[in-house]
Amino acid sequence: MGTKPVRKRKGFDAAFKREAVRLADSSEKPDLQIERDLGIYQGAIRHWRESIGRDRLNAFPGTGHATPLEEELRRVKRERDVFRQERDILKKAVAIFSKTPKASIDL
Repeated sequence: MGTKPVRKRKGFDAAFKREAVRLADSSEKPDLQIERDLGIYQGAIRHWRESIGRDRLNAFPGTGHATPLEEELRRVKRERDVFRQERDILKKAVAIFSKTPKASIDL
């Protein structure tokens, strides 16, 4: 049985996305043709154009440039994960220490 090869998703930086949208807006070619020429997925330019339309300055925050709300959410999730790990350790410790010792049998 063959396994499917894992395809890594291409990442495009904010400058590339902005330039692709600018090119599409200034060109008479359809978005699909520009997407093919640039080697990007179908619908990317429309998606990127919408992102720019929602928030021109923070359209593509990317890694390390998340919005304050996203940073807070990431911090809270990390904290939650640590608390869950600590809880699980304590549960195991309680289970271990609450077991009644087995009586040893002397032969």
